[in-house]
Order: sequence, then structure tokens, then C-alpha cells
Amino acid sequence: MPLVVLCGLPHSGRSRRAEELREALAAEGRAVHVVDDAAVLGAEAAGAYSDAAREKALRGALRAAVERRLSRQDVVILDSLNYIKGFRYELYCLARAARTPLCLVYCVRPWDPSGAPRAAGAKDGARNANVDEQPRPEVDGSPPAPYPGAPREAQAAGSGGNGRPQAEPATEAEPENTRALNSPPSAQSAQQTVGAFYPPELLEALALRFEAPDSRNRWDRPLFTLVGLEQPLPLAEIRAALFENRAPPPHQATQSQPLASSNFLHQLDQITSQVVAGLMEAQKSAVPGDLLMLPGTTERLRFTRSLSMAELSRLRRQFISYTKMHPNNENLPQLANMFLQYLSQSLH
Repeated sequence: MPLVVLCGLPHSGRSRRAEELREALAAEGRAVHVVDDAAVLGAEAAGAYSDAAREKALRGALRAAVERRLSRQDVVILDSLNYIKGFRYELYCLARAARTPLCLVYCVRPWDPSGAPRAAGAKDGARNANVDEQPRPEVDGSPPAPYPGAPREAQAAGSGGNGRPQAEPATEAEPENTRALNSPPSAQSAQQTVGAFYPPELLEALALRFEAPDSRNRWDRPLFTLVGLEQPLPLAEIRAALFENRAPPPHQATQSQPLASSNFLHQLDQITSQVVAGLMEAQKSAVPGDLLMLPGTTERLRFTRSLSMAELSRLRRQFISYTKMHPNNENLPQLANMFLQYLSQSLH
């Protein structure tokens, strides 16, 4: 069954989209497996992106987890950043080797009007998430005024002796707090959730090295781009891409090589050596234009000029290298004729 790869920076709604897709597919009676960073490394998954060696180990663990669960019966959803196009190509090769379709869901942060990853937004989001925890400074020796929504005892303590509340000093935190309150609810919740796990410096670094998907790449299509949580999940299009499209055909990089006998290389070396020795002996009495009959072959080689042992050895090594790439026991009876044809094409 298909592989669904989710891609996007933190607090882009990626995990919620994965859960929404899992519930929709499970309601249809399909077996769905979700693979994410937390399932591989637990609570330390976010810190792995600050160290190159740990991040490489995380990608290897995610790839292995997907490969174990990928089959023709179950749907696998990979919920991770997946911001490196080389890693997405490896996942494409996994799906191609399993002969199963693949689609990519790209989640974009909702408060970015350009629709692209923005490093500055990550730092603002982390600062807005912690703005309520910062104490307000004292002005003219008076105690700091409490925030709106504080307990009544704190508000009473912050009022003056005449019972009237003191004027709150203007601080730099108020514009940021107002900006956070005016942002979408989904953005606020995402900022507060991710700010506890991803430091602002790490969010900025991830945004800078993010490689956005491109539908022109075969490993990034079909591509579904979702901006924020307000945009509905295109379930009909995703179902069509997963269950109606044909799987990409396997190629040499994803196909298993045919089994060969343990003495295949020995027989290959022996047969080609006999042909070379027979050709060196036959050309001693041959004239240009003769058809030479060599040992172990049913075809003839037209003699055009004398060949040195060095030239025949070079052609023999090339033929052995090409044949080792596709070993097959069915070719053993025809190896001599195949080598003779290779000599004929290389010499003329």
C-alpha cells in the first residue's frame, strides 16, 4: 500500500494533518501506520536537529522504520520535517522498490503571508510564546502592575493607596503581546507548543537550510501544498493519488539482482580465457577475410588484422566487468558466443 510523506517546518500543522489523514483512512477500514520523530527517539527527537551526527542517525532510523512497515497491504504515513530533498529521494526509491505509490503533503506555516518558510517568524513565535512569563519593570519605584487576567489579589496589590489602579508603564512587551493575540489561534497554539522543544536559533537554522519540494522532481510528485489549518485536507485527491495511480516501475537501482551460482565468475574467467587462447592460435595461420572457428563457440569471427595479447586482455576484462553486473546462470552456455560477439563489435 502507499507511502505518504509529510514535509514542513515545526508549528506548520504537519502532525495534525497526519492525524487527520490517519483517521480518514482508518475510517475506511485501512491499516495505517504513522512513523514520526517521537516514535523513533522519544522526547529527544527535537534536539537531534541541532547536531549533524544525531540528525543523520534520526534519518536512518526513520528510513528503517518506514522500510519495515512498507508493504502492499498497509498505508504508511511519515510525519517528520523531511526538509532534505536527498532524503525524500531515498524514500521515493523505497516506495519504488516496494512497487507502491507515493505522495507528498507539504505543510506551510499559516502566519507567513509569502507561503514560504521564514526564519524571522520562528524567532518571533518563540518570543511571543514566553512573553507572559517576563516580569514588567518598575517605574518610579512603584511595583510592577499585574497582567490582565491575573488573580484579584495581585490586582488589588497593584493599585494605589487611594484605591485607584496605577497607570501601567509602557513597555516593549505590550506590542508583542498584542501581536500574538491578533495572530490566528492555530498559530498561537503552534508557537506555544513548539517553543518548548525547538530553541529560536534552531528554528532559524532549520528555515535557512530547508529545501522546499518541487513538483517538477519525480520524487516530489504528486505534491499537495497546505497553508495553515484553515485549508481543508484534499482527501479525494490524496485517495486518487494513493489508490488509483500506478506505482512507479522499478529500475536497476531498486531491483534485486538475479541469483548466480557460486562458480559463475570462475566459469566466466575460464571460458573467456579459452576463447582468447584459441584466437591467438588461429590468427597465426589466418589471412584477412577468413572466418575463424574458436573453441566453445558455434559462431565464427571474421579475421581482419592481427591482435596483440594486450588488446585481447583489455577487451576480456571489459566483458567480464559488464557480465558481472548481470550474472545469470541461464547465460552460461552462451557465454562463449556472447564474448565472440563482443569482440566482433569492438574490433570492427
